[in-house]
Amino acid sequence: MTNGDEEWMTIALTAAKDASANGEVPVGACVVGPAGDLLAVSGNRPIELSDPTAHAEILALRAAAQLAGNYRLPDVTVYSTIEPCVMCAGALVNARVRRLVYGASDERFGGVASRFKLCDSPQLNHRIEITPGVMEAECRSLMQAFFAERRSKPAPT
Repeated sequence: MTNGDEEWMTIALTAAKDASANGEVPVGACVVGPAGDLLAVSGNRPIELSDPTAHAEILALRAAAQLAGNYRLPDVTVYSTIEPCVMCAGALVNARVRRLVYGASDERFGGVASRFKLCDSPQLNHRIEITPGVMEAECRSLMQAFFAERRSKPAPT
């Protein structure tokens, strides 16, 4: 963990809370440039956008790439509240992201370390520096509270 990781993760957590308030799974992400500047931030929006690819990491990468005018983002750090899924991990590799920092692991769908190891796979042409577990308890708690609330509501008829 480096200086600033908790500060940036707090921004990602705020985006995750906003996503949750809108009925989305509470995942947030932000992209930070090499000078320590915030390039993009997003929460999950697949329901709102009717887009299965509208994960927080994808939306933040898209916005950062537009700002940079390049699909490659070789000097950025991406912060995600939850370990990215396979789709998002693949996008991080394709964008040539330098570093990924995430909060809680995703034992069911994790594409970085828990289930698949895409971000530092020797079979791929790019490897990402990975820092897991930053503000893990807060990130995990947000996700657990969201799904506990969903389970407590009666099913729609």
